[in-house]
Amino acid sequence: MTIDQAIQQSAMLQKKIHALRHASGLIFYDGATTAPEGAAAGRGETLGVLGSMEYELLINPETEKLLHFLQENKGELSPQQARETEILTREYEKISKIPQDEFVAFQVLINEAQDVWHKAKRNNDYPSFAPYIEKISTALRKFAAYFNPDEKPYNVWLDQYERGLNMDKLDSFFGKLKEAIVPLIKKIQDKGSIIDDSFLNQEFPVDKQRILSDYLMEVMCIDRRYCAIGETEHPFTINFNNKDVRITTKYHTDKMTNSMYSVIHEGGHALYELHTGDELQFTCLAGGISMGIHESQSRLFENFIGRSKPFISMIYPKLLELFPEQLKNISPHQFYLAVNKSVPSLIRIEADELTYCLHIMVRYEIEKMLLEGSVDVDKLPEVWAGLMKDYLGVDVPDDTHGVLQDSHWSGGSMGYFPSYAIGTAYAAQILHRMKQDINVEDIIESGNLKPIVDWLTENIYKYGSLMDPDELLYKCCNEPFDPTYYIDYLVGKFSAIYDL
Repeated sequence: MTIDQAIQQSAMLQKKIHALRHASGLIFYDGATTAPEGAAAGRGETLGVLGSMEYELLINPETEKLLHFLQENKGELSPQQARETEILTREYEKISKIPQDEFVAFQVLINEAQDVWHKAKRNNDYPSFAPYIEKISTALRKFAAYFNPDEKPYNVWLDQYERGLNMDKLDSFFGKLKEAIVPLIKKIQDKGSIIDDSFLNQEFPVDKQRILSDYLMEVMCIDRRYCAIGETEHPFTINFNNKDVRITTKYHTDKMTNSMYSVIHEGGHALYELHTGDELQFTCLAGGISMGIHESQSRLFENFIGRSKPFISMIYPKLLELFPEQLKNISPHQFYLAVNKSVPSLIRIEADELTYCLHIMVRYEIEKMLLEGSVDVDKLPEVWAGLMKDYLGVDVPDDTHGVLQDSHWSGGSMGYFPSYAIGTAYAAQILHRMKQDINVEDIIESGNLKPIVDWLTENIYKYGSLMDPDELLYKCCNEPFDPTYYIDYLVGKFSAIYDL
């Protein structure tokens, strides 16, 4: 085999893997948006076949020989080809440790689990979903032992979502965060309710909310030729390449800002995928490098930009145009205060910026228990309710508003939740660096966010998975990760809002 032949074989292997994942992703998207309720079993059969094909494509003696040859001849590869080989080898070494029947069975399991979760959440029926939590957490513990038998299972999965992350680092990060925000939350609660957000609880017609979604995507410079929006139970983004990205939302007639901010959040994910380099498409380097970096982009737009004074002032004429009666006699400043009101709440995706990470800490504690095997899944609602009371001081009325509220565990994603918190802290640091180059507030006020998207493209998006997250963050910010920027942002913003 010559090096040119090996490079061609690697490129074709990556294209075939991408094609199979494209097909599986479309089936998943269809199932979460428009497929008939009873279609899950048929989806599961197809996903099982596709999963088996993907496994056989990657895990075989020819692929092992190819990757070994490329590693031995790394000096003859371009930087991109060398990185492709590195990522492919990582994936080979991970998946090859899972027996094929278990790999395929897990794909089928999570398809079933997602279908059951949708129904369980709708019907407040945790007992129907509990067996799937047990099966998924058991499988993940088993897989973690295959990957790294000497490491704690939860550390193995944290590293899968954010390379280098572990419980020690998270305990330190969450400890610093709690030290700063818990006293601040207490001061706000002691001051009493000084922000009126009651006008947000009126009826906002869904047809007008859909128009708002289109407008927000336009404001964010999302090219609608390449990005569609759908509706689902739990908002998510899925990407197939930088010319085909799908975001989703859920509309509530009495909670307009829920969808408004979910569109901005998912739009941040979409921008990342839409602006990865063309040269990376259909390779293992296409798309964001980690969940933390990805969440830094969604949370940057949702909160640091989307809940800022300049952004609210800029979009407010459109809000008045769409909802004249609901917002009658409400000023942009009143709206700004309302969408930044800090009150401990039940639902993570509805949480304010200040209390949001406490929701993540609840899930972090439960995921540790699940992957240690130290909790009875039948008692998970009680454990959830207890932690919500301890961390946020709220009473959980039912499982729909408790342990069933998120879709992540039904998809096998245990270890993902901390990425939201780490990613938000990344966003604060990235924004600090961005402000050294461009006047962010003036750009937002202008209504043309393209300079912000261009800066992010140049410093984050275009690289796809060419670098690991710590290297990418350092390249962007000229320093390693520092949560101080996030803590200072929260303390400064909410001290000003509540005049503390």
